[in-house]
Amino acid sequence: MELLFNMLKQTELDFSKINNDTLKYRFIDLFAGIGGIRTGFERVFKHSKCVFSSEIDKYARISYETNYNETPFGDITKIKEEDVLAHDIILAGFPCQAFSIAGLRRGFDDTRGTLFFDVARIAKYHRPKVIFLENVKGFVNHDKGNTFKIVKKTLEEIGYKVFYKILNAKNFGVPQNRERIYIVAFLNNSIDFSFPESISKDVKVGDILESNVDSKYTISNRLWLGHQRRKEEHKQKGNGFGYCLFNHESKYTSTISARYYKDGSEILIYQEGKNPRKLTPREAARLQGYDDGFKIIVSDTQAYRQFGNSVAVPVIEEIAKKIKLALDLVV
Repeated sequence: MELLFNMLKQTELDFSKINNDTLKYRFIDLFAGIGGIRTGFERVFKHSKCVFSSEIDKYARISYETNYNETPFGDITKIKEEDVLAHDIILAGFPCQAFSIAGLRRGFDDTRGTLFFDVARIAKYHRPKVIFLENVKGFVNHDKGNTFKIVKKTLEEIGYKVFYKILNAKNFGVPQNRERIYIVAFLNNSIDFSFPESISKDVKVGDILESNVDSKYTISNRLWLGHQRRKEEHKQKGNGFGYCLFNHESKYTSTISARYYKDGSEILIYQEGKNPRKLTPREAARLQGYDDGFKIIVSDTQAYRQFGNSVAVPVIEEIAKKIKLALDLVV
């Protein structure tokens, strides 16, 4: 803990060197993954600085350090809220971990034992202007809606006005059908926030595909036959499960997931005269809205996991624009 304290103090000293006339917002990046939420916010909040980040996965930490020149701290549950530097915005794509209390009974205490509690305890201590949360679409209905109600009530109990909406990446310039819930909470209860509307931008799967792709991404005969057999079995059962095949002209793909590395079944790319292929890691990055400057230095397996667990950056960017507008109107 002494080492952690010294590292945080050094970060604070480095931060103090920044010209306060140009710096407007400080933010922290919790459950940071490879920094997708951070990337979206930094595209909008130009005069800002990330003063603290936390991520437990060692491979994600490697990618994060490579791209942001800082190593996230590890397990947030082991870091005291007073040791986190002061900040204006919390960014957190927190895991949807099952809550120990099913009913809506004890508010803030109901979140103990969950990773959301770590967001709440830091927010309660530091009182940042904004809390930004992202999660899977199903989070809103988890445990018959009780989980979401507890999260919302917890934020309200510590003084925040809560807004939320489910948005789809395919409506924000990304050729991917990816629905996620976004929660924005303001400490200033007078703020009337609205989420962004869909943007008008014609995209297709071909926009994110590379022109020269290594043959190793073409799936084997055995795997392709297996995909086809399983899809036919599901069809006979009356459901639509099975592989999903796309081409250059497809409007969007299905949702890329952290399990994509296993067999690529949710997004296969058609190839004339060949078996279909998986996306390359670079294509997976593009599908999530990362530009080609994002460095991929981990194995393909880890890269697929990381991009599958990440966020659609352009959606984050559009929400960040709305958040900045709301904040600027009251400053």
